[in-house]
Amino acid sequence: MTILTLSRRKFSTYLSSRFLYSNSKYSFSLTRSFSSGSDENDVVVIGGGPGGYVAAIKAAQLGLKTTCIEKRGTLGGTCLNVGCIPSKALLHSSHMFHEAQHSFANHGVKFSSVEVDLPAMMGQKDKAVSNLTRGIEGLFKKNKVNYVKGYGKFLSPSEISVDTNEGGNSVVKGKNIIIATGSDVKDLPGITIDEKRIVSSTGALALTEIPKRLVVIGAGYIGLEMGSVWGRLGSEVTVVEFAADIVPTMDGEVRKQFQRALEKQKMKFMLKTKVVSVDTTGDGVKLTLEPASGGEQTTLEADVVLVSAGRVPFTSGLELDKIGVETDKGGRILVNERFATNVSGVYAIGDVIPGPMLAHKAEEDGVACVEFIAGKEGHVDYDMVPGVVYTHPEVSYVGKTEEQVKALGVDYRVGKFPFLANSRAKAIDDAEGIVKVIAEKESDKILGVHIMSPNAGELIHEAVLALQYGASSEDIARTCHAHPTMSEALKEAAMATYDKPIHM
Repeated sequence: MTILTLSRRKFSTYLSSRFLYSNSKYSFSLTRSFSSGSDENDVVVIGGGPGGYVAAIKAAQLGLKTTCIEKRGTLGGTCLNVGCIPSKALLHSSHMFHEAQHSFANHGVKFSSVEVDLPAMMGQKDKAVSNLTRGIEGLFKKNKVNYVKGYGKFLSPSEISVDTNEGGNSVVKGKNIIIATGSDVKDLPGITIDEKRIVSSTGALALTEIPKRLVVIGAGYIGLEMGSVWGRLGSEVTVVEFAADIVPTMDGEVRKQFQRALEKQKMKFMLKTKVVSVDTTGDGVKLTLEPASGGEQTTLEADVVLVSAGRVPFTSGLELDKIGVETDKGGRILVNERFATNVSGVYAIGDVIPGPMLAHKAEEDGVACVEFIAGKEGHVDYDMVPGVVYTHPEVSYVGKTEEQVKALGVDYRVGKFPFLANSRAKAIDDAEGIVKVIAEKESDKILGVHIMSPNAGELIHEAVLALQYGASSEDIARTCHAHPTMSEALKEAAMATYDKPIHM
């Protein structure tokens, strides 16, 4: 079977259950100094997260009069305020501490002791968030986007009633309304999140002390990242997952290596396990567990439990039913290839529509949606959206897994190259990982690339570009890569796909 090169304007519609943070949970908002009044906007964006604020800026850049409504009081949504950005700050800080404990001596850097100053660590995280949110406000001013702070709901397909954060009310009118209200934490039956002992990712980013025992419910992106943070700082981390595998969207071979890497960091896994109940009546938290298929129950005790079982679209309070916007059974707003809903003039992007729940996907949605509104052509191919787990090592991937290629009945080749054979990785003494390239056998067209390594999230974009333009593994293999670099591992894996690698 041969994979045909599809038009770059093809809009992929596959659904994804990834657990990553994206637009604003609090989406809809209103101004402080700006008054929308009765003046009609060309575009009104409900939600100031990655999808919403990018859509608003792009609309203004295209000459459209634009207003963005956001309740939180700061722009950037879940991602910037309580998701992607603060988690990466803590991942970096905790990794530095872990390296100081376990790796510095190997490089001739020795000291008598090292300790965690948790308030200072949290302060650095908060400073990063504050600077970035203010930066988006600056971009709004630069591009003349009206910023309205408050909670919005539909009065009609062209009118949004906003309860402002100052206590007033205003009606914002627009020829085109874009819903970019993001997603919220998925609740589990019988488990109440109090953000103290039972926390969501938001609470896990703001713990005031290091828990001795942390139980993570859910082995997706968020759970593994936050488990890594607190595990490095000293917590005993146990991950409980109902499914048979961690990160189900990951290539199976890479997933196994990734799990072994986390286990070497003393992260424990209880797979095929169901959480039956959670008891918080005592000093700690007691979880009752049983096999996913049923069977004898056991108990597990923790000081803090992180609920990380996925995210769901956040459209509460929008009153979509008033204007007749259609949603699917999962609450996702149904849109066509132009991001238009079934209601004329109303669009939706990001986590509230089908597709990967990722901030960068939401941004691409926002740009394409506004381009369509402006009479131009937009395009997002969800098969080309990379995924990254920001642990150490990181895991990144784009395109299809080997399991997906097999299911399609495609004849394919696989090329692999370990970082143990990469000179830069060996030089810095950080060589755990692998690059895996999957290409169609007949044409050599790359179908998928999967990387586990330090900074894998930075290395994947060469592969994204290759897939976007239908490149072959030989194209990458014959492209000169600087030496010594980690990216040479991708070149070698590509060589292994169509021929043979040099350094293995």
